[in-house]
Amino acid sequence: MRRRGTAAGSTGALLVLCAAGFLLGPMVVPARAAEVAYATHCVPPAGIDPVDGTTKAEVTAPATAKVGDTVDVVWKFVQAASKNPDIIDLPANSVQPSGVLKAAGAQTADVSMRGPRENPAIPKGGDMVLSDMKGSLKLTAAGEVTLTPDAYTVNAMSTDTRCTPRGAVPKAATIKVTAGGTSTPTATPTKPAPPTHSATATATATGGTGQSDFPGKEVQVPYACKTPIGDRSATSPVRIDARKDGGSYALTVRFGKSVMDSPVDIPKDSVKPSMEVVLGGADHGTVHVTGPANAGPVKSGDPIEIPDLTGTYKPGASGTSTLSPGVLTVEALGTTTTCTPTKTAVSLTLDTTGQPGGAAGGTSTSGGSSGTAATGGDSGSGGLAETGAGDHGALKALGLISGTAILLGAAVFTVLPGRRTR
Repeated sequence: MRRRGTAAGSTGALLVLCAAGFLLGPMVVPARAAEVAYATHCVPPAGIDPVDGTTKAEVTAPATAKVGDTVDVVWKFVQAASKNPDIIDLPANSVQPSGVLKAAGAQTADVSMRGPRENPAIPKGGDMVLSDMKGSLKLTAAGEVTLTPDAYTVNAMSTDTRCTPRGAVPKAATIKVTAGGTSTPTATPTKPAPPTHSATATATATGGTGQSDFPGKEVQVPYACKTPIGDRSATSPVRIDARKDGGSYALTVRFGKSVMDSPVDIPKDSVKPSMEVVLGGADHGTVHVTGPANAGPVKSGDPIEIPDLTGTYKPGASGTSTLSPGVLTVEALGTTTTCTPTKTAVSLTLDTTGQPGGAAGGTSTSGGSSGTAATGGDSGSGGLAETGAGDHGALKALGLISGTAILLGAAVFTVLPGRRTR
């Protein structure tokens, strides 16, 4: 009797599960992940030779879906094409992958994929361990949609290794899309109007106004940087402000929107930036401005803030003089990186009165009296000549070589938003 009761109970449970299945509808069956391998060419940061290897990946997506669905896709790295170079040990959680899946068949699209910055510590020469990348695809047409791995980038210690397929890549997953659903058109996002800078040009001040503060205009400055292990090109916004201080002008140079996370723990008093502000127009020469070293340690992964760079300008000529961001130097941990603007960008214009011992003909560092002043625009004479170079990438500043942190770029720090205007 007990055995019959057990059988009856099992049958009842099965009927309940079946009924629940009818009520809930068909279960979503994920696509069966199949490992694919393809030849890959990887280009590491400057100074490291390219690598040709094999990428092995598994792509998972729903086996079936309907038009209008947005499906989640996962790219799992079974093997990355390149190893960690024999230069440094990569600490935990310092590597982040991103890439593209190619959708083809019933619809064509590039699916952006990205993984978290999660990895175990990777020794020099060790296999790269990359997190799973995830993305999503909105289905727009009935039929079979295939997913194929394409190019990907490995960001490690704020440097990029870019890997691209060599030859044909096998399809990694297929989604069978039915027309059972109604797709809701996706609204085209409206591009917001470009932001306006808080520091804009103002009218020229005249004598007797008593004006003492002269805010400059934020200008985009393209830099060519000479680093201990190679060259870098980048663009950073910079602003020069002036305050009349007796017969001189106290200058403050501020960087904006230049963000860089520290790849390693940095002790205090290890990073010290400086710049030569270039004078043009009636005056010529440079004004040396400096910033204090980092007051406290910076943990790996945290942003580094560049302080205001300050110095004193003593006019050496009468007339309209321009001030432009010049050569930027960053000293850190016994190394020096020099970044030179490749195009003149005037941030501030002053109406000056030349003083004995002023800047004209040499470098200005202190003292003297001056005339009235005004803020100006983003062009003018004098300063550095335009060379036509300029890569609008983010300034990259910290690299590691033989286990020692080395500055690769210069404007690699975060300016706190509250400090960008006075």
